[in-house]
Amino acid sequence: MAAPFYLEILAFLVALSVALGLHLASGRALRHLRQAGLEAIANFLGRISFPAFCLGVALILWLPSFREAFSFRPRFAAYAEAAVIFFAVILLIRIIDASLLYRYQRRRLHFPLPDVLHGFILIVLYLTIFFIVLRGILGINITPLLATSAIFTAIIGLAFQGVLSNVLAGISLNLTKSLSRGDWVKIGPHEGVVMEMNWRETLIFDRASNLIVIPNSTVAAEMIVNFSRPEKATALTIPIKVSYTAPPALVLEELRSAAREVPEVLTTPVPQAYILSYDDFGISYLLKFWVTDFSRKYAIVADVARHIWYKFKRSNIEIPVSVADQVREVLGAVREEKRVAAQEEEKDKNYADLLRSSLLRFQEGERAGELIVPEEGLRQLAGLVHRQRYTKGEVIFRQGERGESCFLVASGEIKGEIVYEEKGKRYAKEFRVGPGGIFGEMSLFTGMPRTATGTIDKDAELLEIRAADFAFLLNEYPGVAEVIADLVSERNRKNEAFLRQIKELSAADIDSSVNKQSILARLKRLILSFRKLP
Repeated sequence: MAAPFYLEILAFLVALSVALGLHLASGRALRHLRQAGLEAIANFLGRISFPAFCLGVALILWLPSFREAFSFRPRFAAYAEAAVIFFAVILLIRIIDASLLYRYQRRRLHFPLPDVLHGFILIVLYLTIFFIVLRGILGINITPLLATSAIFTAIIGLAFQGVLSNVLAGISLNLTKSLSRGDWVKIGPHEGVVMEMNWRETLIFDRASNLIVIPNSTVAAEMIVNFSRPEKATALTIPIKVSYTAPPALVLEELRSAAREVPEVLTTPVPQAYILSYDDFGISYLLKFWVTDFSRKYAIVADVARHIWYKFKRSNIEIPVSVADQVREVLGAVREEKRVAAQEEEKDKNYADLLRSSLLRFQEGERAGELIVPEEGLRQLAGLVHRQRYTKGEVIFRQGERGESCFLVASGEIKGEIVYEEKGKRYAKEFRVGPGGIFGEMSLFTGMPRTATGTIDKDAELLEIRAADFAFLLNEYPGVAEVIADLVSERNRKNEAFLRQIKELSAADIDSSVNKQSILARLKRLILSFRKLP
């Protein structure tokens, strides 16, 4: 006696449930593979596991012994055979698909088909195979089914036209490759990184750490700015207005220099600066520079703007304020008074910093710590030196450059780096100079190139002592030159072996720096050049 019809349906449902259960159980094993670093293999197995299990249970249903055990009708065998063929073809498609994905993942490459289009193609293939099996294996006339499907599709299309609009827009966006996962984009008013693109919507993560979900139809209708295409490098700009009193060439160079000193700004293309316009209040400039990490846009712009402020301050470049002429005159008078008072205050601060520093003091022997010049000499020097503020990351000078000044650290810290060679290998030695310390004095005393690169490690105030300032002191106290020549030559003599490892220093430079007479001759030349000044 043949088994009831409902028992045959139950057999198919149980078989499908078994396949689904095995697929879910295999997920645990695949998680262990991913934890072991075999993610590509786990993804491959995960894509083929469900059709493979379905094919396995379909083969069991197709076995004659199984059908005889339950007395299933001959028609059941036809359905089982159709299931075997359907899942066998599906498994073959999934193996090919998983193999392609595995290959791209192993090479750490993006799969050329977007996720939305990839899924759409697979669904079309599955439906095509399904209808072929129905018509070719089971002999079912699918024409009424297709007609019914068309009517049903029209009804569903009207009911879900918004969803379909999003699906079609998603396919269009993926085909045109307007954006993809990981791109930094601006869609209408929203700016962020694309986290996901699915059938219905695009998800972007904005700068405020919010996940924004935008329907694909809206994305397709908006203007899209993709900051990651055609390449990762994208330009940022800073507009700025400057007073007419500042020479344009100086302003342009300071703007470019400020951008170059921020590590995240690309050196190629080089930063560029332009004059945009002239108006009643000043000259408008634009600084343009390129970065690759667009996610840090505001942080990088802030760093560049910070460097601009310090450079403008040191170069006396003013940013104009819109005020009436009469008010400007009053402010000018007030500023002049403040400037005079500030100069006196700064002179006192300079004197205090010079007095507590190691400059112009004996370093060794019985007189260690004593001043080489009278305190009055330091007070005179305090009125000549320049106090400037620097921000972290600024480079004061680089190893090998010529220099005619030294720096006294009033506050903050300088990081020095000396690159030298030993036995054919290059090494770098770092040191730090804090408040009261002197940096770069060897170039001032001996005239040889800079022996280290100096970078501001903490926001600092530095006193720059130029050759002309130092020449004034030597002119007032001629005996100081010989004392300094003796101290400097002795110090360099002790470090001579190390100095010869610095490739930027020639043998002549080093020989002059350890020779007391050569140093004394240089200091005397400074005195003579000062006396010739008008």
